[in-house]
Amino acid sequence: MRNGLPADEVRGQLLAFVTSLVDAEPGPDEDYFELGLVNSLAALELVTFVEHRFGITVRVEDLDLDNFRTVNRLTGFVLGKTAG
Repeated sequence: MRNGLPADEVRGQLLAFVTSLVDAEPGPDEDYFELGLVNSLAALELVTFVEHRFGITVRVEDLDLDNFRTVNRLTGFVLGKTAG
């Protein structure tokens, strides 16, 4: 648990958002970019959601696709940002 949120709760919130965003149910390790489910507008919506929901700032140097390509990777990114 970091910053009061357990990893499972963060993962659940992200999975729910991604599912609604892409209108599909990708697994937590499925690359929704590689599957063609996310376009540039959806990617921006994902970044905005993460910033607002978890109170973090996604900086230019954070915009590495590897941070965002799966729910599990995004969970790790959010937990890392909220830990600092």
